[in-house]
Amino acid sequence: MDYFKKLQDLLKIERTEDREAYLKLTASTSVTDRRAAGLCWYPISITGTEPSRGDYLNVEIERRAHQDIAHQLRFGSPAILFSNHDPKNDRVEGVISYQGGDRLKINLFTEELPDWSRDGKLGVELLFDDNSYDDMNVALKLAASIPEDRRIQVLTGLKSPVFAPEADLPINDLNVSQQAAVRKIISAHDLAIVHGPPGTGKTTTLVQAIKLMAASEQVLVVAPSNTAVDLLSEKLALEGLNVLRIGNPARVSDRLMSLTLDSQMAEHSYMRESKKLKKQASEYKNMAHKYKRNFGKAERDQRKALFDEAHKIMKEVAKTEQFIIDDLVSKAQVITATLAGANNWTIKAQKFNTVVIDEAGQALEPACWIPILKAQKVILAGDHCQLPPTIKSAAAAKSGLSTTLLEKCVALYPEAVVLLNEQYRMNEAIMGYSSKVFYNNELKAHASVASRLLFEGDSPLNFIDTAGCGFEEKPIGTSVANPEEAAFLFKYLETFVTGIDPFPTIAIISPYREQIRLLKEQLANTPALLPFLDYVSVNTIDSFQGQERDMVLISMTRSNSEGEIGFLSDIRRMNVAMTRAKKKLVVIGDSSTLTRLPFYADMITYAEDLGAYKSAWEYSFL
Repeated sequence: MDYFKKLQDLLKIERTEDREAYLKLTASTSVTDRRAAGLCWYPISITGTEPSRGDYLNVEIERRAHQDIAHQLRFGSPAILFSNHDPKNDRVEGVISYQGGDRLKINLFTEELPDWSRDGKLGVELLFDDNSYDDMNVALKLAASIPEDRRIQVLTGLKSPVFAPEADLPINDLNVSQQAAVRKIISAHDLAIVHGPPGTGKTTTLVQAIKLMAASEQVLVVAPSNTAVDLLSEKLALEGLNVLRIGNPARVSDRLMSLTLDSQMAEHSYMRESKKLKKQASEYKNMAHKYKRNFGKAERDQRKALFDEAHKIMKEVAKTEQFIIDDLVSKAQVITATLAGANNWTIKAQKFNTVVIDEAGQALEPACWIPILKAQKVILAGDHCQLPPTIKSAAAAKSGLSTTLLEKCVALYPEAVVLLNEQYRMNEAIMGYSSKVFYNNELKAHASVASRLLFEGDSPLNFIDTAGCGFEEKPIGTSVANPEEAAFLFKYLETFVTGIDPFPTIAIISPYREQIRLLKEQLANTPALLPFLDYVSVNTIDSFQGQERDMVLISMTRSNSEGEIGFLSDIRRMNVAMTRAKKKLVVIGDSSTLTRLPFYADMITYAEDLGAYKSAWEYSFL
């Protein structure tokens, strides 16, 4: 089908650009640079080894230095163990089988650790992840090969979705639109869509729908990020469902870890026998390793016999563990994973009636086809008016890769969509502009939040205009900063929060990384705020999606005579920024630059109509 051919072509462009960026980063940089970029842990210590499936070796590793550096090492990622004595030659490939805190396990494609691993100076480094691209490509090819499949025809716009008459369902503690969404999900034969704007209880709604479905079928629940999968896994488990989490959680909590396959395998009654056999195999291998390289025929035969015995035992281990996995998978009511994790070998052959894809507004379409092909019915949940998926190639994004399956299906089948229209986060003044621009004025604030304020008499919304103040932006590398705007923001904040009790939770947001760096510097040099650092977060807009704070300050940063606003023109990003605040939203920016885009001109008019517009000149500290 042309539909899938186009997706494959776009994915190829994305893969090429992604690989080139990776090679550029790793080809000529030092281990220190690669560590700073989050691609490797160095130095590391090996804390344990055990035989693994297929005559591989599972190696436990700990990072004991540079623990504050953020990294990209994740479950399922291809990686290498290397020695910095000779990183080109002293290296063994493998796959990360667990990562939590400063510990990870890597399943190495070798039976024994090489000699150089005993010399210290070891590290673990990510390889370019061809596996994910391969999995997406295979899914697209498979989908293209079954054009007569009804689910394919619905999702590609050739046939309309079908719904059974909606039944009266026992749904407790949900509002009217949430109940409508649950009924739509249950009545759908092939597709239902839950459009969940910020704060409207999308997760709560999905949990209740999944709970109803899980009473009679096993449900696959996926999302693009581990964080979203963790949230749903935890909430479903709290509802008393038997949840099996494939992959390992982003948050390492006892409750989440107990849902993982590793944890449930460890508790299984047959696991004791498997551990005993593994220990025996390990002992045979250790005995075999004692023979040196220069030995005679008798020693060589003995070494071979020991390895053969170890292999025989490990085959028994593999059979036992496969039985345990099959048992756990068959008993789970809900299986949760990331989009790519749905292709994990433990559930590769598993079929489901229903797959629920959460955060579908951030999901790359080719990745969605991995879980979709495992089920007959697809539930898409998310908000295409918030952040789109991250795409490395501007050409692929522009040609359609940034358009999600959620967006396509919302446009094709309005009858399949239920908008959750009651939000439980924001004061109605904070919500109003977003509702008007993105949600057709259909959102309403629940009575419990509609009038919430930081303190009596405060305004829930302010646009502070820096036009004419001379706060010029400064390009720094590929980013932009505005030092005077950053300084103003902290003077304003210091004055505003003095005496507020209890101290509110605060997010300081900017779209630009260089401005974030400046803002973090300013925060560290604002004495009045130092006792409250636990309450204040400074980061990019993207990092706050899904989060909320009592007060949010947005530093718009751009201020220039040409009216250049760069990616501030992505108004979905601003939708995310504006809807994080519960009680107060403060936007600080230069109206003469921003108003070249109608979205910002209308936003300032909205603030003026509410009496929420102020000039920076009105503040005595300027």
